[in-house]
Amino acid sequence: MARRTPMTTHIHHRKATRPGHLVRVGKRVKRFLWNLFSCAELAFLYVPVVVLVVYSFNDNSIMRLPLEGFTLRWYISAFTNEEILAAIRNSLIVAFSATFLSVVIGVAAAMSIDRVHFPGKRVFNRIILLPIALPGIITGITLLSFFRSLDMNMTLLTVILGHTTALISISVTQILASLQRFNRRLEEASADLGARPLDTFFSVTLPNIKSAIIGSALMIFTLSFDEIPITFFLTGRDNTLPMYMYSVMRRGITPELNAVGSVIIAVSFVLLFTSIYFLTRDKKHK
Repeated sequence: MARRTPMTTHIHHRKATRPGHLVRVGKRVKRFLWNLFSCAELAFLYVPVVVLVVYSFNDNSIMRLPLEGFTLRWYISAFTNEEILAAIRNSLIVAFSATFLSVVIGVAAAMSIDRVHFPGKRVFNRIILLPIALPGIITGITLLSFFRSLDMNMTLLTVILGHTTALISISVTQILASLQRFNRRLEEASADLGARPLDTFFSVTLPNIKSAIIGSALMIFTLSFDEIPITFFLTGRDNTLPMYMYSVMRRGITPELNAVGSVIIAVSFVLLFTSIYFLTRDKKHK
């Protein structure tokens, strides 16, 4: 039997370890490329947001570099503008109303899907997801035709109904998911102790799905406040804030719009992250 010399042993060891080394190098390259791609994607999404926020503090009324100084006067000018304040007020009315209706109807629909067996239940469960999947333009045109057939004038009421129709599926899906994770034995124990169905709902069921309700409500409020396509077809003389900003931007971007946009971005981030917190907390506790 031939003896291995130190040189042949070294060559054999190097050949044995080379595939593993190549695999590790390949994984590091793959991880680097994925990280690079993720950073590029985040930059593509959020660099324009950063630019908008920076220009909202620029002392120059013209959006150009270099920046001339730090100022808050555009924020003061924007939030003392009567037209902007009226648009914000209308947006808040629409968003709060659409959120309330979406949550109330969503709870009832989710309870029906989870607890009641009826013909076409599976089809109903699929159809209720359709509005959020449809483009806003299609939903807006459809609702406009429907309201016109009823001889309804376009007002904030039609905008509220349009937003509710488009966003109700968010509350239904989130609340239904929470109900399906809910321990039904708690309701049975409440009934055994003599509680009426309504008392059981408010004392047992509702507290256990409140995280899903709050999370979906915050998400619906955020989407409703910023919604444009449906609002464009259903609004009348009362402008919401996105519609006001859209109409002004056709004449050019002003520093006041940068300031308003920065505030909307900040509030939207807070509401969305709070919504995600409540929705994920509900899943962890089940």
